[in-house]
Amino acid sequence: MARVEGLNSEGPSSAERYMWLAGAGVVKEVERKKGEEKKVTLLIGRGNNGGDGLVAGSLLRRQGYHVVGYVICPMEEMSILAQKQRKRFVEEGGVVREIQGMDPRQLSLEGVIVDGLFGTGFRGPLQGFILELIRYVNRSACFVVSIDIPSGLNGDTGRVDPIAIRADKTVCLGLPKFGLFLEEGCQYVGELCYVDFGLSVCDLDEMRGCAYLVDEVGLARSLPVPSLTQHKYQAGYVIAVAGSQGMGGAAMLSTLAAFRSGAGIVRLFYPQGMEGELVAAPYELIKSSYTYQKVEPILKESGRAGACLIGPGVGRSDETKRFLFRLLSELSLPLVIDADALYALEGRYSSLKVSAIMTPHHQEMRKLLDKDSSTHLDLIEGCQSFADECEVVIVLKGMPTYLFSPRSLPILIRRGDPGMATAGAGDVLTGVIAALLAKGLSLKEAAALGVYLHALSGEFAARKKGSHFVMASELICHLSQAFRVVEKSQLCNGGTEL
Repeated sequence: MARVEGLNSEGPSSAERYMWLAGAGVVKEVERKKGEEKKVTLLIGRGNNGGDGLVAGSLLRRQGYHVVGYVICPMEEMSILAQKQRKRFVEEGGVVREIQGMDPRQLSLEGVIVDGLFGTGFRGPLQGFILELIRYVNRSACFVVSIDIPSGLNGDTGRVDPIAIRADKTVCLGLPKFGLFLEEGCQYVGELCYVDFGLSVCDLDEMRGCAYLVDEVGLARSLPVPSLTQHKYQAGYVIAVAGSQGMGGAAMLSTLAAFRSGAGIVRLFYPQGMEGELVAAPYELIKSSYTYQKVEPILKESGRAGACLIGPGVGRSDETKRFLFRLLSELSLPLVIDADALYALEGRYSSLKVSAIMTPHHQEMRKLLDKDSSTHLDLIEGCQSFADECEVVIVLKGMPTYLFSPRSLPILIRRGDPGMATAGAGDVLTGVIAALLAKGLSLKEAAALGVYLHALSGEFAARKKGSHFVMASELICHLSQAFRVVEKSQLCNGGTEL
């Protein structure tokens, strides 16, 4: 963004035009949150982000807002454009106070706070007065709108040192910066919205992107519409290799999630000896036991199924790993590989030739890559290399969830709720994705749509129960709401291809 913006800022007039369009975009977002009293507090830094904030302040004053600007430095330390906007703001009757060295507790923070302290060039660490100011802002009850990136957040790495502005809304200028989605970035961003500040289509084509944000409307188009004449095998036949003694719940969560995601038939293969743990399984679930010495019954049934989920609760014994690796070597249908099955693949996945989606969390992926101490950015690069080399789709679970497919930029899905960090939630996701695969979706479509539906169900569950009280089984209860959202999107929007 900085490179392309610099190429097109032919002079002060062009750069100033960008600034006015950016400021106008910030105003629109502030207006959406105005309270009974139209009050705004500007936090203004040295650079052009501060200039954007002052433009917003000038425009808001013209619309009847009471605006106060707090500036962290003298006029001569500001960028040329920021100085110009500061002069204009004051000439039009705006109030500016220089606050460097003050006790932040002396400041009156009112209404909506517009954060224009630092831009994407900030590298930290925060210290002294600025650190105390940001702590004071985060303790306030004010609604905070950050310009382009929350101040204190590194736009390249997503790191904070030690904190950043905790925004309720971040107004991205042009395109969002990768740091918003790395490391701790998601904790500080709040709602993302976008402002076109004058870059042309040709400018955007010049960008070297790091990833895609998922197209939610286009994603909805990948959900098959049920046919009036379909039978249960056409609706989707899922086989599951899941569960072990003491881990029957993982098998039941994944298989029930597959049913609730539209699978017409689900068969669970489980190790002999855990029949008692499956007594509470759904009546509709077909249950077949197996022994570690024979994979043939599973292979035979796989010829009729549309997809197989493998891993939830199977255990990590050496015997289990050998059995799973042999099974994975011979299965030929689309797979969702999760949880304990991932440990059977450490260092050996490249020797397999399977069509698969893997769903690791960060630590599981680090083990697969043998990079226990890697940074977040290293992990992402490693995932992409793994997907390219092994021809596999990877769902790297977290906030946001990253989806990697061979020779393509990763897709980011920034949905879900903190309450989804609970035992069994990953088993539910595995079942959802397997059901979509069994319906005939491609690996990439099934992974993206499955993550999206799973995340929506988590949001609905948290809305009803509260984030502290969500259990994995409640995600399944809310899958129907998530599917209805997608179905409604299909009806209301033409959408685009994923």
